[in-house]
Amino acid sequence: MNLVTMVLTILSAFLITYLIMPWLIKYFRAHKEGQQIRKEGPTWHAKKAGTPTMGGILFIFAALVTILWVGGWQSLLNNTTWALLFTMVVYGLIGMWDDSIKIFEHQNEGFKPWQKALCQVIAACVFTVIYQHEGFQMGFGTTQLGWIYGLFIIFWMVGFSNAVNLTDGLDGLVDGCAIISFIAYLIIALVQRQLEVALFCLAIIGGLLAFFRYNHKPAQIFMGDMGSLSLGASLAAVALLLHHEWSLLFIGIIYVIETASVMLQVLSFKTTGKRIFKMTPIHHHFEMSGWSEWRIDITFWLVTAVSSALTVIFILMRN
Repeated sequence: MNLVTMVLTILSAFLITYLIMPWLIKYFRAHKEGQQIRKEGPTWHAKKAGTPTMGGILFIFAALVTILWVGGWQSLLNNTTWALLFTMVVYGLIGMWDDSIKIFEHQNEGFKPWQKALCQVIAACVFTVIYQHEGFQMGFGTTQLGWIYGLFIIFWMVGFSNAVNLTDGLDGLVDGCAIISFIAYLIIALVQRQLEVALFCLAIIGGLLAFFRYNHKPAQIFMGDMGSLSLGASLAAVALLLHHEWSLLFIGIIYVIETASVMLQVLSFKTTGKRIFKMTPIHHHFEMSGWSEWRIDITFWLVTAVSSALTVIFILMRN
């Protein structure tokens, strides 16, 4: 993949998202399809109520269209590409269904937890079947684990789709972290000559760069569960296909920290009756401590960038 192809891929996804987004925001506002805010959240988030959500539909669409035309042009529409597109679109549809319940029922809760988990597990199972059918290595390194690795795939995809979803609580936070994460995997994919994965990362990056124009504080639109679930599952799929599964713990360190903060808070409260943090996920703890959204965003982006850079350097040095 040459530089011209890479630029065109990013530019295509960027322009589709950037040019159509004002119309999408106008449409959502006209139909009053806005975000419902958690009652237990920070009181100053109340002013965000009614902000259009489900913006993830556009950067998913932009990535899909871009991958199809560039992939067709570059002869990269193979089973790896289809597996990635399946993951991005299906997890996006799960999130869209969840968002739709919140919007039309005028509540902050969509699916029941078990319903969302079941849909995510089914989608991960389909990906696992595709992964195994296409002969991808079912194990770590040279160790074959068979169905045990299949269970790991399901856990990884469901876990990180929810982890990114938990992180999506501040304007622009997930957008910036995801751009950095996909850039890290883009570099690894190019070095490994996995051009299908590189194409996927480029298209996502282009869409997210344009989305940031409308999602940074004060956000004109949120990505919704449609965007965050899709991004989380896509990151897991990319890490799996590059056979650097564990790298996601570091490239996605913010998602891990956000999820761990919720788990620790629940565990502490149930066992001792005391809370460790003022509010979880942890970005709300910093908000309650007086940090501005911009300060939290920039800090979390820097942590992601440093951790991702160190992880990529480590992987490249080992290759």
